[in-house]
Amino acid sequence: MNKIPQLRFKEFSGEWEETKLKIISKKIGSGSTPRGGEKVYKTSGIPFIRSQNVNYNKLILDDVSYIDEETHSIMKNSSVRANDILLNITGASIGRSCVVPSSFNEGNVNQHVCIIRLKDKYISSFLQSFLSSYNGQKLIFQGQTGSGREGINFQSIGAFKINSPSKQEQEKIASFLTQVDRRIEQLTKKAKLLRDYKKGTMQKIFSQEIRFKDENGKDYPNWEEKLLGQIADVRDGTHDSPKYYEEGYPLITSKNLLQNGSIDFENINLILEEDFNNINKRSKVDIGDILFGMIGTIGNPVIVNQDGFAIKNVALIKEVEQLLNKFLIHYLKSTLIEKQFYEQNTGGTQKFIALGVIRSLKIKLPFLEEQTKIANFLSSIDTKIEQNQKALEKTKEFKKALLQQMFV
Repeated sequence: MNKIPQLRFKEFSGEWEETKLKIISKKIGSGSTPRGGEKVYKTSGIPFIRSQNVNYNKLILDDVSYIDEETHSIMKNSSVRANDILLNITGASIGRSCVVPSSFNEGNVNQHVCIIRLKDKYISSFLQSFLSSYNGQKLIFQGQTGSGREGINFQSIGAFKINSPSKQEQEKIASFLTQVDRRIEQLTKKAKLLRDYKKGTMQKIFSQEIRFKDENGKDYPNWEEKLLGQIADVRDGTHDSPKYYEEGYPLITSKNLLQNGSIDFENINLILEEDFNNINKRSKVDIGDILFGMIGTIGNPVIVNQDGFAIKNVALIKEVEQLLNKFLIHYLKSTLIEKQFYEQNTGGTQKFIALGVIRSLKIKLPFLEEQTKIANFLSSIDTKIEQNQKALEKTKEFKKALLQQMFV
């Protein structure tokens, strides 16, 4: 096999060297659970790292447990150092890995996390990137043992065949991938900031803490409280169960309404034209309508941008003159609506919401021009969220392609 990567920095050439992981490692091992059960864990002290702390290619210490100095000393063989590679070796999180940051002081791991400590000639972030690549994950899952809970032992890990270039090329690859990771982290943080900003802004707008002005800088009229059924045409789809076929018209149910405000047309059932026409006699869906889940998945309001389907167990809200759906879609996602559903359900687990409950939702209704300004403002935030999400997904795909092409 030719041990040269598909994608390479131009200043490097020649084949990579194949060796086993145990040859290039100073240590391959894990820890154990401290004696004393949950009582041994403290609110401060030495971090005790478990598999949930190794995620997203990072060491996440937000919810880490702690042990005292005495327990740490007893467990010195499982102590963690800066630049160690941590690899989850059991359970559902098997294969997740990270590099311990250089700022890390000291800590320990339990038996579900393996410490890989490399010799000086090898770069931890290079090997960790390989372990997270397709070929690295393939090695991990091929090395699993046992017929019960998935697991991989130290012997299997040590036997991994690793192809690596010079230390200088390892550093170059690791540095480049670190820059990509930083971009992913920045976009992820921005996504959360945008979501939090929109949530906070919606709360202030719908509580009328923030108000828009008319073109003359004057206040709009006071908002009026109405029931949704009084100011919108609220219907529902069929509650029958028509027969499904391999070809036909899509039947959208609550499960097809996604949290991101779109409709899932991939995982759908198809019905005959006769059933499609019968359902649409009472609940024909048009572009600009709002769909709202009633059974199973409650809520997830979606504004329709394409038609040609029927609905089942879904509320249908058609726009009337008083209330704009482009305003209502944001209102239905607000905490004001969540609170009303919570009160209706007295805090229990919601599995069904009656059409009458949806019609009786209390809506604070602004003047039409103010509805338009609110809708346009919140939609502009949605556009930024969507653009950021696309950039994040694109960057993740870029890294995935790099991991496939930059390693042998």
